[in-house]
Amino acid sequence: MNLLKSIFVSTYMMVIMSVTVYAGWMLYRGEDALAWTGVILTVTPILSVVMRAMMLKNLARTSAHFPMINFLGMTGVALAGYVWITAGMEGQAALLGAIGWTSFLLYSYWFSTYRNRQPSMKLVIGTKLPHFTVRDVNDKMINSSQLTDRPAILIFYRGNWCPFCSAQIKELIARYKEINALGVRVALIAPQPHENTIGVSKTYDAKFDFLTDIDNAAARTLGIEHPNGLPMGMQALGYDSDTVMPTVIITGKDGKIVWTHETDNYRVRPEPDTYLDVLRRHGVVAT
Repeated sequence: MNLLKSIFVSTYMMVIMSVTVYAGWMLYRGEDALAWTGVILTVTPILSVVMRAMMLKNLARTSAHFPMINFLGMTGVALAGYVWITAGMEGQAALLGAIGWTSFLLYSYWFSTYRNRQPSMKLVIGTKLPHFTVRDVNDKMINSSQLTDRPAILIFYRGNWCPFCSAQIKELIARYKEINALGVRVALIAPQPHENTIGVSKTYDAKFDFLTDIDNAAARTLGIEHPNGLPMGMQALGYDSDTVMPTVIITGKDGKIVWTHETDNYRVRPEPDTYLDVLRRHGVVAT
């Protein structure tokens, strides 16, 4: 199933870009404006969200199922279908509109979710993390006990290739001084080529721990791995097909877990204020 999703998302992006260009060309040629505008409504809203996320890397989260985009897609199908049914023309537009909206529904309700992800049995509130090791930017192996020797926010993210992950890092960097003043460690852990981890660490002037999960071993130890979770084709950039489901773990002064966030949708992630609230509520930092 994960392999099918990996193929789907890469194909989906190519399809909606192609349909957008084609529909624009048909409008330029003077074909039925109502029908082809309908097609545009089924593909361009989600394409604009994805392009913004990829280019600006400032979109750390979205709604789970894009209700407004869903409404626009439904409206687009209705417009293209109306022209086809009432005028007996632009059947191609109706077909492409239906494909655009249906594929969006698959992306929103099927691809983006982890099929009712259940909390990992390895991440139990009140216990210490299972032993694992990761690699820091100085090529030293760091174990889980060293990461939790003081209050810590551990964020497992999919890699630099994921625009939502990159945006999540950027918003944490923006709160660096506030978090650092509380004496809280922030560890950002990804199963990616080590040079990518080094690269992102040099991008930001923040004393966070940028770490590589070699061969996704830590994710497997914690029960948060995502086999075949990488979009098909990204392997050409050096990434492994297996990745991690985005996960946040907060530990207290004693190194024990006080809170976790194991999202069921990779586009739905907590905000930094949530982490700080957790730390204060559990008495990890002063209010």
